[in-house]
Amino acid sequence: MARPLHVVHVAAEASPYAKTGGLGDVVAALPAALARAGVEVTVMIPGYRAAHRVAPSTRPLDTVAARVSTHVEEATIHAVDGARVPTLLVDAPRYFDRPELYGEGGRDYPDNAERFVFFCRAALEWLRRMSTPPDIVHVHDWQAALAPAFLAADRPALYPELRAAHSMVTIHNLAYQGRFWEADWHLLNVDRRFFTPAALEFYGYINFLKGGCVFADAITTVSPRYAEEIRTPAFGEGLDGVLRARGGDLVGILNGVDYTVWNPATDPMIPARYDRDGLTGKAKCKAALQDELGLDVRAAAPLLAVISRLAEQKGIDLVVDVARELLDTSDAQLAILGSGDPRLEAALSAIRERFPKRMAVRLGFDDPLAHRIEAGADVFLMPSRYEPCGLSQLYSLRYGTVPVVHAVGGLADTVVDYDPATDEGTGFVFRAFGSVPFLAAIRRALTLRRDAPRWRALMRRGMAADFSWDAAAARYRALYEDVVARPVRTV
Repeated sequence: MARPLHVVHVAAEASPYAKTGGLGDVVAALPAALARAGVEVTVMIPGYRAAHRVAPSTRPLDTVAARVSTHVEEATIHAVDGARVPTLLVDAPRYFDRPELYGEGGRDYPDNAERFVFFCRAALEWLRRMSTPPDIVHVHDWQAALAPAFLAADRPALYPELRAAHSMVTIHNLAYQGRFWEADWHLLNVDRRFFTPAALEFYGYINFLKGGCVFADAITTVSPRYAEEIRTPAFGEGLDGVLRARGGDLVGILNGVDYTVWNPATDPMIPARYDRDGLTGKAKCKAALQDELGLDVRAAAPLLAVISRLAEQKGIDLVVDVARELLDTSDAQLAILGSGDPRLEAALSAIRERFPKRMAVRLGFDDPLAHRIEAGADVFLMPSRYEPCGLSQLYSLRYGTVPVVHAVGGLADTVVDYDPATDEGTGFVFRAFGSVPFLAAIRRALTLRRDAPRWRALMRRGMAADFSWDAAAARYRALYEDVVARPVRTV
């Protein structure tokens, strides 16, 4: 019997050990789904202070050394006890024993280039020591994207044990590429011939994510629609030409939801459980949420919600644009959880001052509160300018919280616009980006909500939709099998 494929996921985040957004959720859930699908999986992340705090216990396995610029740095590889899949921490206190993952006070750590060069090098040093080298090194986002470039540039000299290992990069958000000054080139210890537009150079900068896109054997992103969008100048963030050139190796695989975590029938973080066949608990969750947030406890008032990074990419400027008019002209309530752009935070807080019993703003991130908002809200707003996949709309569908979304990326792939002629759909979609179309979509939702039977049917259709990780894992496994059948990409 053939041994299972061995895939090592190298990433900067994996929940619950390290998370700032969707990347952490994906790197937690996808490997577990792959393991259920028969793939041997290992996860490697940096040994952040937060990871050691969250992990119940860890065991040191070995020490590796990697060269960064002219000096050699060491890391201890720790195994996390009790992890769902084998999970390793690359523990180097100089780089990762810090209060946050990437920066503090709204500013990146100034040595992020060095930190993640080292992370990639140290991960490869560990992988080449494994008794059975991985079939695929699957890296995620810019922080790990230099690993395929290092393999391509240095495999014969530094990583001969990985001569048969393929590589894959997943783009979770193309806007974040890891661009650093040319002056940081010495950190990489890579031949200068790789600092060209055909390799790692990007308008005079080093571009870590571009390295992964150029040198990995395959590229994936987190929804089919986004895979098409990023090949265009409008969404390609300057890398659309690279991605068009690699078009045959670029695949969009929709992210999934971990229904062991996000399921109103079993969720321990919400005040009452419910499912599509029994929605009484959702009404209790709404009343409890209104009371918690200081809103008028009114079952009839539609409660709209936003859980998001407060940034223009997420369309939060549209929320600011429509909130006052919406609250002035309807009996709707609005609950917002998130943090980000201070200007947007201030604008939302100012509107809240005018409507203290109808609008709540909680700045920061609170995971249990996010669950309670998903369970208690009637409508979820996601007016993103672009959205590679999005997870909140998938959570909302399962919780019977009807999404209103902009028709981009994974939002377009997952939410079916309600059609009153056929009484079909799972949410409300607006196509032209702007406050007028956004407000019109919200008003369509509020109008339908007054028709209780149709609204309940709409909720139940969304709750019945299956976006589990098992479907995504099956597609990844098929892609892995295809990739390992190809020759390893060379330079």
